Amino acid sequence: MSASDVHRGSSTIESSHTPTNGRSFGPGRALRQGAKVLPEHARGHNRSLVLQTLFHQGAMSRADLSRETGLTRVTISDLVAELIADGFVAEKGVRESTGPGKPAILVDLDRDGHRIVGLDLSGSDTIIGAVLTLDGDIVVRREIAVPAADALVEAVVGLARDLVADSHAPVLGIGVGTPGVVDDRGVILTAPNLGWAGFDLEGELRRDLGLPVLVANDANAAVLAEYTFGAATDDVLLVKVGRGVGSGLLAGGQPLRGARFAAGEIGHVTVGTDGGPLCVCGKVGCLEAWLSAPSLTARLGGASDEEHERILRDAGERLGIALAPVVGALDLPEIVLSGPTELLDGPLIEQTVETLRSRTLAQFHDGVRVRMTTQGQDIVLRGAAVMVLSGQLGVS
Repeated sequence: MSASDVHRGSSTIESSHTPTNGRSFGPGRALRQGAKVLPEHARGHNRSLVLQTLFHQGAMSRADLSRETGLTRVTISDLVAELIADGFVAEKGVRESTGPGKPAILVDLDRDGHRIVGLDLSGSDTIIGAVLTLDGDIVVRREIAVPAADALVEAVVGLARDLVADSHAPVLGIGVGTPGVVDDRGVILTAPNLGWAGFDLEGELRRDLGLPVLVANDANAAVLAEYTFGAATDDVLLVKVGRGVGSGLLAGGQPLRGARFAAGEIGHVTVGTDGGPLCVCGKVGCLEAWLSAPSLTARLGGASDEEHERILRDAGERLGIALAPVVGALDLPEIVLSGPTELLDGPLIEQTVETLRSRTLAQFHDGVRVRMTTQGQDIVLRGAAVMVLSGQLGVS
C-alpha cells in the first residue's frame, strides 16, 4: 500500500505530485513584515508591496493595484513609473473591454527582464546549479560531480560563473542552499559533510562574481520554495533528506533561524537509547545516521523485501521520535518531507505518522498532516531563487 492511500485516524499522509501549471503559485501571500514600518522605510516597503502583488496575482491595471494594496493612485503611479525605469515592471498592453471609456493599461512584473542563479550543494554525489526566471522556472540546468574537499570552493565558483554567462539577461542575484549551519551573513559556521567551518562562502562568491549573493542552509531554502511556489501553510516544518538531514521552519510565515542560526538542525539529535550507527559528527545514534540518503541506501543494499520494509519503518520511527517534541512545542499543523521519493514515500512516512500519533497529544495533534513536497528535486534551487527575490525585491 502506498503512502498516498494511508489514513491514520485524522492524521493524513499525502503523496508528492508535480504541479501542472508553469508558475505553480499558491495563494497570494501578504508581504512578510517583521516589525512596524518606519516613515523612512515606507517607500521601500510600498515598492515591495507592489512587486509582491504583481508577483502573485499577475498583470493588472494601476487602479487594480491601488485597490489591492490600499495605496493611493498617485503613489501607485509614482511607484510603477519608478519600477518600469528600473526594469522590474513592464506595461503589457490594454485590457480587453466592451464598456465605455478608455481601456486600462495593464502592468506586470517583467518576468523575462532578469534571471536568478541558484546553487544546491546538498546532493550526495553532485552539485546542481540553474538559471531561473523570476517565477522560479528553470531555463538552464547544470550538474557537476562533487570534487575533493580542496577543490570544492573552486568548483562552486566556476559553476556559478558558467551559469551567469548562460543567463542571457541581467542577473538579479545568486542564491545558494548548502548543508550546515549558516549565519545571517552567509558564513558557514559548520558543515561536517563538506568539511567547512567558519567559511564565508557568501563573501567568496560575491568577491569573485561581483553580484549580490545570499547563502542559507539548504532546508531553510527549501521551505521557502514550498511556501512561495507550493502549498505550504504559514506554519510548517520541512525535513530535507539528502547527504544529511535538516529541517526548515516557518512560524506565521516567518523563517525561524534560532539564536545561533541552528534552528532545524535535527540531523544530529540522538533518537534512541539503543545505540545505532556511527554518525559523521562522531556521535552514535544521530537521526542523520539512520535517515540520510547515503546511510539508508547502504543499509537497503541487498536487503530482502521484509528487511527493506523493516529498515524504512525503523528510519520513519526515528524521524517521528525527533519530530514529536517539535510538533508538541510549536503546535505545527504540517510536516513536509523532501528527498528521494523511493525512500521516503511509503513505509517510512507511514511509520513517521504512527510514531507522531503515539508520542503527541491526540486531541490536538492527530490532525498533523505529513506529506511529500510538491517541488520535486529542484526545491533547493527554487528556494535559492526565493531568497534572491526576497533579498533584492522584497518578494516572497
